[in-house]
Amino acid sequence: MKMSAFDIRVGNLIEYNGKLWRVLKTQHVKPGKGGAFMQVEMKEIAEGTKLNERFRSEDKVEKAHVEPRQMQYLYADGEDFVFMDMENFEQLTVPGNDLEDQAGFLIPNIEVQVNFHNDRPIGIEFPANVILEIVDTEASIKGQTATSSGKPAKLETGLVVTVPQFINAGDRIKVNTQTGEYVERAKD
Repeated sequence: MKMSAFDIRVGNLIEYNGKLWRVLKTQHVKPGKGGAFMQVEMKEIAEGTKLNERFRSEDKVEKAHVEPRQMQYLYADGEDFVFMDMENFEQLTVPGNDLEDQAGFLIPNIEVQVNFHNDRPIGIEFPANVILEIVDTEASIKGQTATSSGKPAKLETGLVVTVPQFINAGDRIKVNTQTGEYVERAKD
């Protein structure tokens, strides 16, 4: 299935130059001169090589035919991650290096979509946002809550994000899984 280059998202699988690629990063660029383009960083599934490619607005890319399955993350097994199929309850182990930067969003019992290509797991798509607890951050200073500067906060999964000054350790926040950025304080 062909799709516009501007529809490429992190986690998508595309067929490009006869190979299967996982999209790691995307950036929409609109320069002052010339047409807009999409800068895409991809990793080849079989060999693990990376490629930075620039697609123009009129370019079409082939989205890989994948079979999506709803799965639930259970636990980490050393460097690997164990998921359970929500339909037949079979367990699947995904190597940690296949997840790249996505491991920071894995919390027990989160439901994700695991994509299969020729009965082989090749990618995981997360919900748009996940709620994670802050385990460590600088204490907020009274009177500093209105400033626009942020501070680093370590989350329960080990992920570090920049949060506003009024956020404290123990708070639960919503994090965007596409960008890895703070969205808002979670409403409990």
